[in-house]
Amino acid sequence: MLHLRSVEIPQLPERAEFPFTLPLIQNWQPLEFRAPVTFFVGENGSGKSTVMEALAVAAQMITIGSVDAHRDKTLAPVQDLARFMKLAWSKRTRKGFFLRAEDFFGWIKSQQRMRAEMQDELKEIDEEFEGRSEYARGLARGAVSDQLAGMQRRYGDGLQNRSHGESFLDLFQARFVPGGLYLLDEPEVPLSPLRQLSLLSLLKRMAEEQEAQFIIATHSPILMACPGAEILSFDQTPIAPVAYESLEHVSLTRDFLADPDSFLRHL
Repeated sequence: MLHLRSVEIPQLPERAEFPFTLPLIQNWQPLEFRAPVTFFVGENGSGKSTVMEALAVAAQMITIGSVDAHRDKTLAPVQDLARFMKLAWSKRTRKGFFLRAEDFFGWIKSQQRMRAEMQDELKEIDEEFEGRSEYARGLARGAVSDQLAGMQRRYGDGLQNRSHGESFLDLFQARFVPGGLYLLDEPEVPLSPLRQLSLLSLLKRMAEEQEAQFIIATHSPILMACPGAEILSFDQTPIAPVAYESLEHVSLTRDFLADPDSFLRHL
């Protein structure tokens, strides 16, 4: 399912600061999404994360992180860029989220803090209602107890008690819902190759069966192999589709694994 169809920047201001100085922004052509899974690929500094972040702000995405995208001071430059983006939708969705790999750990801490605060509040209620009826205590605990139970159902005993890769996959499995739009910036960072395959399987199933759309910035040849996905290269201006087999990420990884010594002896 395609929710977001295209991104245009009809008119750019004359600015001499980042990100307006990026060649791909100065020479922006309408960016069209033609597949439920789209990958942004390119070298570090090519602008793929910048565009991803600006898209998240322009689409008013919920952020999985410690600070929402529209309030994150580190995103001030892309917040400015987002004001000039015009998004075209085939079906506007409010489901989904934006996630940067580096924000995941801030989100884990916020979940820990919320859980601890709710547990403390329940303890205070129990002390206050000690000796009174269970009915009265249950009413007082109601909303807080329900919220804590909801977290328990969704995340179990706590994502903080699992490895980074397991926690990452747990988050996706818990928060991916049908009909959502998901912007993911380098989700492979904490994942082993096996966990990347698990994420690839999840992406494929959500896109094919649950009307979800994914836009993902990545360096992972494993994720890029998602069947039916479109790969957009940020190493050229304007941004353009590229074939999986022509990607340097793919050929370099394949050549290195085939003969690592030929690379290592030159280091």
